[in-house]
Amino acid sequence: MRKLNKRTKSNRQKIEKSFYHYDDAIRLLKETANANFIESIEAHISLSIDPKYSDQQLRSTLILPKGTGKTKRIAVLMPLESIKPEYKELADIIGSDDLIETITKGNLDFDILISTPDMMPKLAKLGRILGPKGLMPSPKAGTVTKDIKLTLEEFKKGKLEYRADKTGIVHLLIGKSNFSESDLLENLITVYNSIENNKPAGVKGRYFKTFHICSTMGPSIQLDITTLKL
Repeated sequence: MRKLNKRTKSNRQKIEKSFYHYDDAIRLLKETANANFIESIEAHISLSIDPKYSDQQLRSTLILPKGTGKTKRIAVLMPLESIKPEYKELADIIGSDDLIETITKGNLDFDILISTPDMMPKLAKLGRILGPKGLMPSPKAGTVTKDIKLTLEEFKKGKLEYRADKTGIVHLLIGKSNFSESDLLENLITVYNSIENNKPAGVKGRYFKTFHICSTMGPSIQLDITTLKL
């Protein structure tokens, strides 16, 4: 078994209760995010769903009011004649058939790919390249759109896609350890409300099972879910 260092041991000893009010949880989260770099802050939410059934699948988008703290490169695929200067200012990469050729060669120098509906048939053959990396545009993810300007602005503001994995757990980046407590709380409440509002139709009884937050190198802290119902 790997020996724990002094910092990790000290952080784990600070977790005294099974459940924490969100205020206490965020304060403790900030206190234990004490590595020598700015740590990412994550939320891991276990839900009473079975994604193998179509009416229990969860996939949606939300805009974190304070962003994620992480800059993402955005590529846009659209007809060449429709590209406007304002799109070039917002997107990191923009193209048409030339971008498809770049992707075909395996050059994926972007984190998000946005496409207009009329370009999607051309992307179908690239599913084996984009699919495994979660980069294939889709209406549910908000990345297939006719309103390129609005979509780019939303993703620049911190819009992100989330989905439950095959075990019914949602994993989300909700900020950085240098965010203020109030900013982390605002993002946290937004995440809770979005998941609550997108509850799958097939879910019966209790929906949320557990809700944990943690930093990259810090211990997991379990929230008292009832305190999030503001």
